[in-house]
Amino acid sequence: MKRVVITGTSAVTALGDNWSAFSRGLKAEQNAVKIMPEWSFIEGMQTRLAAPITDFVVPAHYKRKKIRSMGRVSLMATRATEMALDAAGLLNTQTLTNGDTGIAYGSSTGSTSPLKAFGNMMNTGEMTGVTATSYIQMMAHTAPVNIGVFFSVKGRIITTSSACTSGSQGIGYAYEAIKFGRQKVMIAGGAEELCATEAAVFDTLFATSLKNDTPELTPRPFDTNRDGLVIGEGACTFILEELEHALGRGANILGEVVGFSCNSDGDHITQPQSHMMERVMNDAIEDANIHADEIGYVNAHGTATEIGDIAETTATRNALGFKPISSLKSYLGHTLGACGAIEAWACINMMNEGWFAPTINLQNIDERCADLDYLRSGGRNIDTDYVMSNNFAFGGINTSLIFKRWH
Repeated sequence: MKRVVITGTSAVTALGDNWSAFSRGLKAEQNAVKIMPEWSFIEGMQTRLAAPITDFVVPAHYKRKKIRSMGRVSLMATRATEMALDAAGLLNTQTLTNGDTGIAYGSSTGSTSPLKAFGNMMNTGEMTGVTATSYIQMMAHTAPVNIGVFFSVKGRIITTSSACTSGSQGIGYAYEAIKFGRQKVMIAGGAEELCATEAAVFDTLFATSLKNDTPELTPRPFDTNRDGLVIGEGACTFILEELEHALGRGANILGEVVGFSCNSDGDHITQPQSHMMERVMNDAIEDANIHADEIGYVNAHGTATEIGDIAETTATRNALGFKPISSLKSYLGHTLGACGAIEAWACINMMNEGWFAPTINLQNIDERCADLDYLRSGGRNIDTDYVMSNNFAFGGINTSLIFKRWH
């Protein structure tokens, strides 16, 4: 078995595209949730809240020929990947193009703009707006495919379009590809672009926050007064590498991936099963060959939905005991396909700094949530060698990742 280390990371988020800016946002305890007046024309959808990225600009050196098959989700994913490769010292190297590097990356869906043209075609019979790149931009695996083409990556490609576990599966499957000797390097992560259709999905399930007049006070995971989730957007890329390969080229190592598990509830599409969440955490601990006592912090999926919060916290308590825990969705909203990667990125950086962000807006812990060490205002200084990041998705898909601090 090969050891798998992290040699580059980067993200595009509503709190910034570098850790310094992102960390400032966490320490200021301010979320990125805003009122979306452009959604006001949508009758029947109750939420008017989201956490958009307002300052993303397509780099000038991205020539039209290279990006015409990209929508916003692919552009954000490609930019995050470029910055991560640069940080890893692998940008424009033969390692990307000789088959040694693969991709495991996903999003809940592709860009949704082309849906309008196809919908119009089905309603009117007119092909206006349907182009040769429409499907390429909207297909579920658009982000990993466009990353591969943009950087001429020749290794295996794993497309992890699994809703809220797209990013965590991307990292997990990339870890396994290297661990079992199939690739030396993997580009891993997830991305999502903001769209009202995604908010509508949760709105129909009565799972969205309706605090439309107080966006700064929501979402509020684990809180008695939470009223649902808020949709966000972003992208995050990890460069994972076989340890020997990284040491051989003198790479800067940021951390190590030591455990991963993924399972399925096999029960209900939208109702989470706490016992299967518990099992996925236990299996990740077994994969890491450590004891639950060694986990110093848990990054929760923490969507601020009643059923989800209760099921997840119960599973966490049963698997790990009384652990420090917080949810970054209180800052960024639910970034869907990107959340598993963005939250893992934050976990690595927080572990290396020794400070962990609190769940903001958590004032009154719901007594139905399990007895855990919920990080609140001010965060916490924690010295630990292991952190766990958990994500759960529609369809009963459960993931758990364990990272180790590099010494």
